[in-house]
Amino acid sequence: MAEYYHSVVLDEKLCMGCTNCIKRCPTEAIRVHDGKARILNEKCIDCGECVRTCPYHAKVAQTDSLDILANYKYTIALPAPTLYMQYDMKFTRQHIVSALKMLGFDYIYEVARGAEIVTAVTDRYIEDHQDNLPLISSACPAVVRLLQVRFPSLLPRLLPVKSPMEISAMNARREFCEKNPGVKPSEVGVFFISPCAAKMTGVRNPIELKKSNVNGVFSIKSVYFKLLKQMAKLKEPEDFLQAGYQGVRWASVGGEAMALKTQNVLSVDGIQNVVRIFEQLEDDKLDDVDFIEACACTGGCLGGPLTVENLYVARNRQRRHREMTPAILEPVREDEMQNCMFETYPQYLDVTTLDADRTEAMKKLRRMNEICEELPKLDCGACGAPSCRALSEDIVREKANLTDCVFVLRQKVRDLAREMMIL
Repeated sequence: MAEYYHSVVLDEKLCMGCTNCIKRCPTEAIRVHDGKARILNEKCIDCGECVRTCPYHAKVAQTDSLDILANYKYTIALPAPTLYMQYDMKFTRQHIVSALKMLGFDYIYEVARGAEIVTAVTDRYIEDHQDNLPLISSACPAVVRLLQVRFPSLLPRLLPVKSPMEISAMNARREFCEKNPGVKPSEVGVFFISPCAAKMTGVRNPIELKKSNVNGVFSIKSVYFKLLKQMAKLKEPEDFLQAGYQGVRWASVGGEAMALKTQNVLSVDGIQNVVRIFEQLEDDKLDDVDFIEACACTGGCLGGPLTVENLYVARNRQRRHREMTPAILEPVREDEMQNCMFETYPQYLDVTTLDADRTEAMKKLRRMNEICEELPKLDCGACGAPSCRALSEDIVREKANLTDCVFVLRQKVRDLAREMMIL
């Protein structure tokens, strides 16, 4: 099996081994050994929580370089709705879209339009599946990955509708080729401008289809100043908008849920809050909800780690965009709603198996429980693991020692001192 790609990586030169990150990771995917953090690939969901938490900026979210545009004869930009809220209100959506074309893109397709399509498809799906509520949004790839590694029992509740990014990429390439007869789909590169790291992982390791329709992902940070420079030259912006405020609103938490026909919805943001809601759902405590919109980032995509503007400033700008944009510019067409359902379904990823041999795995599990009983259960993180149980697992996997626990080590030193005094 090919190694799973992750966007979030560690810059060892900047890491100070402070352990701040290990306590915030929702899947216990980080350890600190020999003064440096280590990311466990099989457990990481690329939520970006460690990127936000690290005071030394040692966690880096990788995205593509703009240089890859040269690999395609024609290029299409997919601006995430979040991009619009990064700029002062004197720059309208028309300014930003026009600036993207000035950067060299041949066509622009607003992901906000893809969001409107997802809303229409979701409304139909909810109507036809009243026996499997509540459904969980599949728009955030970090949340989907969280379900795979930590909440597999909730996977059947996942809305099997492709993300707005993938639907936008699919429709953008089709529309561009229809408007330009003779252009082959293989000649067209489609690029998403992203507020988060998880989208990069979603393109390299797509969950809902075998191969992504997106050819590359650029961070909002990487294009921010380039667009600003182009907008300074712009005299008359091009009037090329496809989405209304209903799609633009997806940038903020609650935007997806509020666009649905059903009002019985729950919106949760911040990966730790998402975990708590999913725990309640597992315990059958949320039977009065039809739909759960879960965003890994606080504030939704506006709070993504690859954004430029402060979340609260961006949120205020989003409210002002509502005054400038009708709810819908054009009703969603039937042809836009084709091929929107999952092609493949996410499976449970067992990241807890201690050994391929079941008998040996059971022995290791018993040993792990025994070790855990010896530990103080303070979950202080001083050992470099996020919890005493995680340290127990690392010891069984021969990646740590019992004396990595400072309390165990202190007791051993005391016992040794007593023995020496007796002698």
